[in-house]
Amino acid sequence: MRGRWSAESGDFFVEVPKGGDLYVLKHVLHDWPDDACLRILRNCRAAMAPDARLLVVESVLPEGNDPHPGKALDLAMAAIVDGRERTEADFTALLSAGGFTLTRIVPTAAWPSVLEAVPA
Repeated sequence: MRGRWSAESGDFFVEVPKGGDLYVLKHVLHDWPDDACLRILRNCRAAMAPDARLLVVESVLPEGNDPHPGKALDLAMAAIVDGRERTEADFTALLSAGGFTLTRIVPTAAWPSVLEAVPA
């Protein structure tokens, strides 16, 4: 589908390109603590039209102590880059604070899920 998408370089802590109908953050938010994630999300929200969508591809940790590959990654992210993996409740709160409403979580055959959010 030539001409239907573009990739642009930049700094999502400063500004996100305006006018897209879909924004994708794949394995981005887990790299950062909540305050940095909020800067990214708020910049995305500021760039988006009211009918645009945000897709976040991340591990969604289950509540409790059940085994999950994301829990080992959570330890690594905390030790290496001050990031973290998050639960559904964590993502709901983070997205809400960033100006979004979480509309659904789509599990995949692998460990990450696709979270869909719309501007609040």
